[in-house]
Amino acid sequence: MGKVDNTVNKTQEVDDFMAKLEHPFADGIELLRAHIKDTNGEITEQVKWKAPSFSYRGEYLTTFNLWSRKDVFLVFHNPHIISIASEHLTGDYPDRRLFFFTDLADAKDKKPEVRRIVEELIKMINK
Repeated sequence: MGKVDNTVNKTQEVDDFMAKLEHPFADGIELLRAHIKDTNGEITEQVKWKAPSFSYRGEYLTTFNLWSRKDVFLVFHNPHIISIASEHLTGDYPDRRLFFFTDLADAKDKKPEVRRIVEELIKMINK
């Protein structure tokens, strides 16, 4: 399997995926999806790991994990994430952190922190 080009915006692919998605957190995913894309006009999206995924200038930022039906989380799988402090980032991995959401209200409450983390990642990528 060849390398995926994450520099091309595949919004229609993600729209189609979301239209078929049957998940109790679908509204929260759409809310956070729009919020992440709105953070910076150069953020691209695609479907990766059977979920919406976001990149900036060819570097992955974060991807949803939709396997659980009880909650959803974002996998921030950019190596710079280990330099960002947040009470919402969990996991002691060398190259990624997880950010969990329990429902739509929780997603709304945590939107500002998601934006701050994405903005910090973009600053680090631009250095």
